[in-house]
Amino acid sequence: MSDRFTRRSASGRSTSGWSALGLPVLGSLSLIAAWWLAVIIFDVQPFVLPTPPDVVRAFGRLHDYLLQQTWATLAATGVGYLLAVVVGLVTAVLLTASRTVERAVLPLLVAGNAVPKIAVAPLMVLWLGFGSSPKVFMAALISVFPIMVAAMAGLTSAPVEMIELGRSLSASRWQTYRKFRLPWALPQIFIGLKLGITLAVVGTVVGEFAGGESGLGYVIVASGGSADTALAFAAMALLSAMSVLLFYLVVAVELLLLPWAREISG
Repeated sequence: MSDRFTRRSASGRSTSGWSALGLPVLGSLSLIAAWWLAVIIFDVQPFVLPTPPDVVRAFGRLHDYLLQQTWATLAATGVGYLLAVVVGLVTAVLLTASRTVERAVLPLLVAGNAVPKIAVAPLMVLWLGFGSSPKVFMAALISVFPIMVAAMAGLTSAPVEMIELGRSLSASRWQTYRKFRLPWALPQIFIGLKLGITLAVVGTVVGEFAGGESGLGYVIVASGGSADTALAFAAMALLSAMSVLLFYLVVAVELLLLPWAREISG
């Protein structure tokens, strides 16, 4: 019976591994095939919609340049994301620590988040100048709100019995947050972190669109002006790959720090 259970467990892990790796690859290949087939059937001109081989050739033609611009986008995204994480978590702690502060400040934050970020980007260039500063700020601005909201939801979801236990042990407010609220909130916080990392990439590209001098967003704008659509698609493919890698990097950190969370949810 134990051998049967072992075989069943191994089979389950094998199926899970195929689902985690094989299905995304199959879906990507199917999308590329459909894209290629549509270009051939409808005889779309390359400057309108290039074929996958055109995109590959564009990457091969300027791979050093594209990798350099990828690094510029990645660096700005990383700095902006880290800034958003610090600001979002600190703000969440401050808002959940005082009901009065939350009522006074949270509506202002919601109103600020409702402003279209593409409208703010030119102002960032005006205020901060060209270079990496507007990109970093836009990455932080777009990704900070979901991180803050997820952290607030987690910090306020701790069971009342747990908080009462901390009070019965004469724990201070800081000790209550550190020992009870924060560990309980970590799974919810990581939801915001995973959402925030993808939005940080979007924010960086918005900053590059508005006035960047480097980065993949700048490549897309420049290639659009020269009708080099294949190069623009190569830059977009690199942006997609970057977003996926950064997302699963955060997932890996979550699994490393919270292995028990996946067991509970699974």
